[in-house]
Amino acid sequence: MRDGLFAGAAGALLSGAPSTLITAAGRGNVLDSTRAVGRVVLGPDADGLPVLAAGAAAHAVISLGWGVVLEHSVPRGHEIVGGALAGLAIAAVDLGLIGRRLPAIAGLPGGREVLDHLAFGAVAGAVLSRRRAPVPDRR
Repeated sequence: MRDGLFAGAAGALLSGAPSTLITAAGRGNVLDSTRAVGRVVLGPDADGLPVLAAGAAAHAVISLGWGVVLEHSVPRGHEIVGGALAGLAIAAVDLGLIGRRLPAIAGLPGGREVLDHLAFGAVAGAVLSRRRAPVPDRR
């Protein structure tokens, strides 16, 4: 479980890069997705620092959970590709099954969010690959 937590944490830290870069290039607000998740937690009228804190905390918890799922489902030797594919499956669950029922999430640009999920899976897979690699004998 510890490897999955590390993978989820790394994925959480780096997975927002695609949407952040695209949003910043278009001069949009890079905190919109964090606010959206925060509004799911605190309510649609929430705003300010509390909604950002709630969004960041919820994102972290969700990412750690998915990291543990990936640890147990991504095959050894195929962690990066398997993680990326799992990221697409996670996007289908997070954005398709769940997110479409939540107006704050449904209002986000879908393509950017899918790219973030793909990045999450690839990063988490890379961490799993590294953590699963045999430790060289230093005798």
